[in-house]
Amino acid sequence: MTTTTGELAISATGLRKSYGEKTVLDGVDLHVPVGTVFSLLGPNGAGKTAAVQVLSTLIAADGGELRVAGHDLAADPQAVRAAIGVTGQFSAVDNMITGEENMLLMADLHHLPRSEGRRFAAELLERFDLTEAAKRPAVTYSGGMRRRLDLAMTLVGSPRIIFLDEPTTGLDPRSRHSMWNIIRELVAGGVTVFLTTQHLEEADQLADRIAVLNGGKIVAQGTAGELKRLVPGGHIRLRFAEPQAYEHAAGALHDATRDVESLSLTIPSGGSQRELRAILDWLDAAGVEADELTVHTPDLDDVFFALTGHPTESTESPTSATNHPAGSTAPAAPAAKETVR
Repeated sequence: MTTTTGELAISATGLRKSYGEKTVLDGVDLHVPVGTVFSLLGPNGAGKTAAVQVLSTLIAADGGELRVAGHDLAADPQAVRAAIGVTGQFSAVDNMITGEENMLLMADLHHLPRSEGRRFAAELLERFDLTEAAKRPAVTYSGGMRRRLDLAMTLVGSPRIIFLDEPTTGLDPRSRHSMWNIIRELVAGGVTVFLTTQHLEEADQLADRIAVLNGGKIVAQGTAGELKRLVPGGHIRLRFAEPQAYEHAAGALHDATRDVESLSLTIPSGGSQRELRAILDWLDAAGVEADELTVHTPDLDDVFFALTGHPTESTESPTSATNHPAGSTAPAAPAAKETVR
C-alpha cells in the first residue's frame, strides 16, 4: 500500500446530512491523502452509503466544508464529477447488451470521440480479463465478471479518485481476491480509493487508514494496527511440558496468570514484536524452554464489535442491523483471536 501525507484527495470537515428528523451523518471529519486506500467501516444504516453519495455529488450535504480532488463540492460539483468514478453496491451494468457495448455506452456518456472510446474500451476489457467475453451479453457473466466490468466502466475517463461502495458484496472468495488485486494495481498507479465495506478482512488487506462510522459519527480512526490496539485482551501464552520449567518461569514472570493444570502462563501483551522478543530473550537467558508459545491479538472483527455493538457481515443477517446509539458505552470485546507463532 502507498501512503502519501501531502495533498489531500478528499477533505470533509463537519459533514452533516439528515433525512427529515433522522440525522445520518452528524459532523463527520474525513481526510484522505492522494494515492491511498481509505476504508469506511460501519454496520448497516451507519451512514456509509450517504457519505459516498454526498462526496460523489449524488446528493447534497446539509453542512460541512467539503473538498474533493481540490475542488469545493458546493461551488464546483461539475469539476468534482470530472475527477471521480463511482461503483455502487449494485452493478450499473446493463445485462441485455454485451460487455463491449456497456463500455462504449460509458465512453459516450463521457463525450469521448468514438475512436478514443473504442480504444479505452479495448484496453480496459483486456486489463480486467474480459476480452474473450466482450461480445457476449453481460447477463451471461458470472458475478465476479460483472463486478469487474462495472469497475472497468467506472475507469472510463481516467478518474483520479474512485468511490467503491461495498464493491465485493455477493462475490465468492476467489472473485473477491481478484477484485482486491485490481484495487491494489489502481492505487499503485496513483489512483485514490475511498472504500466502504463490511468485510473486515477487506479493510485489513487494502486500507492505509480506516474510519469506523456508527450512528452517523466517526467513533474511531487510524491504521488497522492502531485500531486493533484499542481493544484489550491481547496476551502471550506459554505452555511447558515439564513442571520444573513451568515453576521456574512462573517464579520470574510475576505479571503472568498461572494455570497449574495445563502448565501454562498467560502474560498481558499488545502482541508487538518488542514484547515478544523480550519474553524470548528472558527464556533464553534463564535457560527455560517453552514447548508452546501462542500470541493472542484482537483483530478488526473485535474492534468492529467493540465500537459498534454489531457482529460483522458474516454473522449478521441483512435485516437485523440497528444503529448502536452514538456516544453510548461500547460493549466488552469478544475473546481475542489467537495465532500460533
